[in-house]
Amino acid sequence: MANVAESAVPNREEEEDPHPAAEDEDTGAQVAPIVRLEEVSVITGEENEEIILNLKAKLYRFDKEGSQWKERGVGTVKLLKDKVNGKVRLVMRQNKTLKICANHLVLPAFSVQEHHGNDKSCVWHAADFADGELKDETFCIRFPSVENCKAFKDKIEEITESLAQRGGESEEANAAADLLENLSVEGKDSEEKPKAKEEAPLSEGEKKDKDQ
Repeated sequence: MANVAESAVPNREEEEDPHPAAEDEDTGAQVAPIVRLEEVSVITGEENEEIILNLKAKLYRFDKEGSQWKERGVGTVKLLKDKVNGKVRLVMRQNKTLKICANHLVLPAFSVQEHHGNDKSCVWHAADFADGELKDETFCIRFPSVENCKAFKDKIEEITESLAQRGGESEEANAAADLLENLSVEGKDSEEKPKAKEEAPLSEGEKKDKDQ
């Protein structure tokens, strides 16, 4: 029985392969890809704009019919400045899908306020174009940190103050232009007024006849 038991036990040394194949052995074979994918450039409409703010956040919009906040998406909110005309717009896209959650201009009257004492969230009103048509929307945005929320509000305030200043300067320039135009019109009117007819000089004989 002992011999049977001993013979039933496999000899590990006999079973082991003296030349085991390496698992990561490089065979040198090259496999060509079945489908070649070409790189495609994605046009986002932001190519001619400068990114002046880029933060991760979660966006909500207020549903007037249901009187409640509804999530618009989680993604990246950007403040983009046009390189040509200097206009600034707020754009937010969802992660992965890149669907637009918010898309509107930052105007001089644009105001961002803290949301009910939450120092990580703020709210604002805007005429938004995210859905392809202008809609009066109320947004609430929540940031992961107080610092990011403050940076967002500070940058918005900086932009609106700059726009207001530029607006005041343009109004002064327009007023000055109107004044110059009025002055030029007045001068032109005076030039167009008929001048008194100059009489021709009289001869000696004509002078005597006139005196008589």
